[in-house]
Amino acid sequence: MSWRLKKSDFERQKGEQNKSAMRALVEENRKIGVLAYIDNEPIGWCAVAPREEYLRLENSRVLKRIDNEQVWSVTCFFISKAFRRKSISLELLNGVIKYCENNNVKIIEGYPVVPYSEQIPDAFVWTGIPSAFEKAGFVEVERRSKAKPIMRYFTVHANK
Repeated sequence: MSWRLKKSDFERQKGEQNKSAMRALVEENRKIGVLAYIDNEPIGWCAVAPREEYLRLENSRVLKRIDNEQVWSVTCFFISKAFRRKSISLELLNGVIKYCENNNVKIIEGYPVVPYSEQIPDAFVWTGIPSAFEKAGFVEVERRSKAKPIMRYFTVHANK
């Protein structure tokens, strides 16, 4: 919910209220993301939705829009600790691509963080890392910050 709300609102309703707000989005059948499963157990999550659903992204100086194209944005990942560093984020991105193609999305945008070391804490890479996006076929299209590129994937619908 942190991307969907003003920072003050997110902080004010931290915890159960944010969980309830996310649950309400699911119950409203809103586009919110994809899940990864192993043996019918959820092990990962990737948030993806139309960019305009993310208030804080729309108001960001570093991640402001680069053009007027309609895009869906990949804003965060969560992967269960036992499955981290096993390419699950790449699998989630591949799922995002299929999900977006099924929804006739032409452009998918991501905002990974460039790791500052090999041992970067997991908490600092919740938006993903560039190498996973590159392996999924995303390309860097803009960089206004040393650590935060804007990357795009152009789906099969992009030329239609």
